[in-house]
Amino acid sequence: MADGHLEVQQAFLARVEMSRVAEFPRTATPSGLVGRVLGLNPGLMTGPGTNTYLVGEKNPLLLDTGAGVPEYLPLLDDYLKHRGWPRPSRIILTHRHRDHMGGVGQLRERFPGISVSKLIHRDPDLPGPMENLPDGATVQGDGVTLVAIYTPGHASDHLCYYLREEKALFTGDLILGGSTSVIPPDDGDLGDYLASLRKLQGLAVKRIYPAHGPVIEDGPAKIQEYLDHRLMRERQILEALGEGLRTIPEMVGRIYVDVSPALHPAAGLSVHSHLVKLQREGRVREEVVPGAPSRWVLV
Repeated sequence: MADGHLEVQQAFLARVEMSRVAEFPRTATPSGLVGRVLGLNPGLMTGPGTNTYLVGEKNPLLLDTGAGVPEYLPLLDDYLKHRGWPRPSRIILTHRHRDHMGGVGQLRERFPGISVSKLIHRDPDLPGPMENLPDGATVQGDGVTLVAIYTPGHASDHLCYYLREEKALFTGDLILGGSTSVIPPDDGDLGDYLASLRKLQGLAVKRIYPAHGPVIEDGPAKIQEYLDHRLMRERQILEALGEGLRTIPEMVGRIYVDVSPALHPAAGLSVHSHLVKLQREGRVREEVVPGAPSRWVLV
């Protein structure tokens, strides 16, 4: 019965996701300086897909490359032709995750000699040579200026880019349109993530261009919403521990009771990231039980 219920939930989620994908435009021009081409890689974790952005007046910078889906290149070519642009002038990346960097190889074949830049940090394997783009670096484009802002948390190499001409921010996976970001246990860090959000509050931000989902028109409100959401989750986790719940699956079942079970594994990653942060602060303790899920207790 439970398995059948899960299958129904997953089928419903798939239908909802396909509806969202059908409604989300494959290309768009949200401003005179910014064009958007969808990476065509929809999914439960990517929403309609990864947004790639063309930034500039005539010879645009390409921000992120999608996952390397073959159909992406014809879509990009059509958009470039529509705008009267021969090719991107340069590729810059927000971070190393495959749905952002997976298209580098195909774009190098399509546009020989194009340079690719990212923050080089804890990168075990990159698809070819890349230029290092450190925190605070300025990237000049055709009529645009982007400033790289180091914002770890979702990934240790994560950069946002501030578009001075619009007081807008390309947030990669730090802030998404329509959902919250996952903090992966291998390379993510919730403490860093919260610090990155607070760092963004010091910028004069109007609009946000996220890597997934629609444009966010009220940037400051969304940043505060993300901070408030994380603090709410932390309170819920502490309350669950206070009520005697000890394992992550138990906490997920209580805290995410209105979320489909298909998304509970991702929710478990977020709960784990909160527990790691709380343990670092001396507020909880992990008890390792051989052959069983770890148990967590208040200190």
